[in-house]
Amino acid sequence: MTSTLARLLLCGSLLCLAGCNDGSGDPKAQIGANPSLPDIQQYLLPPMHIARIVGWKKDEAPTVAQGLQAKPFATGLQHPRVPYVLPNGDVLVVESKAPKAAAIKRPKEIVMNWVESWATSGGDTGPSNRITLLRDSNGDGVPDTQSVFLDHLNSPFGVALVGNDLYVANTDAIVRYPYTEGDTKITAPGTVLTQLPGGPIDHHWTKSLVASPDGSTLYVGVGSNSNITENGMEAEHNRAAILRVDRATGRWRIFASGLRNPNGLSFEPQSGALWTVVNERDELGPDLVPDYMTSVKDGGFYGWPYSYYGQHVDPRVKPERPDLVAGAIVPDYALSSHVAPLGLAFYTGTSLPGAYRGGAFVGEHGSWNRQVLNGYKVVFVPFSDGKPSGPAQDVVTGFLNSDNQARGRPVGVAIDKSGALLVADDSGNTVWRVTSAQSQVTQR
Repeated sequence: MTSTLARLLLCGSLLCLAGCNDGSGDPKAQIGANPSLPDIQQYLLPPMHIARIVGWKKDEAPTVAQGLQAKPFATGLQHPRVPYVLPNGDVLVVESKAPKAAAIKRPKEIVMNWVESWATSGGDTGPSNRITLLRDSNGDGVPDTQSVFLDHLNSPFGVALVGNDLYVANTDAIVRYPYTEGDTKITAPGTVLTQLPGGPIDHHWTKSLVASPDGSTLYVGVGSNSNITENGMEAEHNRAAILRVDRATGRWRIFASGLRNPNGLSFEPQSGALWTVVNERDELGPDLVPDYMTSVKDGGFYGWPYSYYGQHVDPRVKPERPDLVAGAIVPDYALSSHVAPLGLAFYTGTSLPGAYRGGAFVGEHGSWNRQVLNGYKVVFVPFSDGKPSGPAQDVVTGFLNSDNQARGRPVGVAIDKSGALLVADDSGNTVWRVTSAQSQVTQR
């Protein structure tokens, strides 16, 4: 019976891949503070549309908004996920592969994991699970030093430097390393600050990391262990949350919960509030549920798994928790459904055009589960008085070609010392550097 069901599900997935109409609406209707939320749809197997990875051809580059230009800062990497800029201008690039997944027995999940694998990073041939250092000594946008900074890590993602302590968030622990400005390699063994929820399932394995402005506290995002608790609530213990970690002792507590997969943890510079981007749940339709960015309140509950966008109950979750749903916080800003945001950086530089100052860049990894592809770009959200103040604008696109194949997929974003935007492309195995179109002329 199980093998028969698996074959049926496989056939269903192939039909969806062939181009079935899933009724996708206008993605722009789901951007902003009040997104359109259609009726729920439920499926034996949800529609899927996979953007097959083809990579970048020679001399190809992303398309950028007017007044900008994009050039490769580093190529030939292995799944670059997050760029992190050190005070001296050196750029750390976190390269990582997903941890080995636990065995899955449900036929539906077997098929879905197989289909999703079509959309994962290409070029799985070289070393990864490391951090590479890039140093551009003369500021010409071309690194003159590239070295393996840290190696043999366990699916790393987040990085934070506080003084001479460099923290790396592996999928299962935050590890501290000694750092001296100018180092091109760390050989000292790391010290575990605290363990994090990891395997054996480890469905959402990325662990975003940020230090508080005063350096006393670390915040780490821990995604859920499922789409919607299909692995049981016991698998979700201390997950779908942002943890607050005392840097001196390693003790932690849940800072906010109900966040299905929080990434891109960043402090908004004007208000000082912690913000995150969140990947919401799947399998309720092509236009549910919108992914979002939001400020994060201490003790706040944001709905997962019981509800979405406040009090919209998810009927798949049993038993219901009306007590929690009643207090679920509505996110600040929707980014549209299934765009898979993974990176967030507030712009405090001055070298890009003035319209970008004070706002937020968001790296959208892109959809695999709606017929009309969504995401696969970097967008900019303007801010005023510490809050979003207008529609999201496309800034870096062209990750999809005319055949809806993926040249790359953006993940983490960062602002380098010169004020340029760095974009980690984990499928194109490149870090892109976006500058003002006049910046090269100015440097000369």
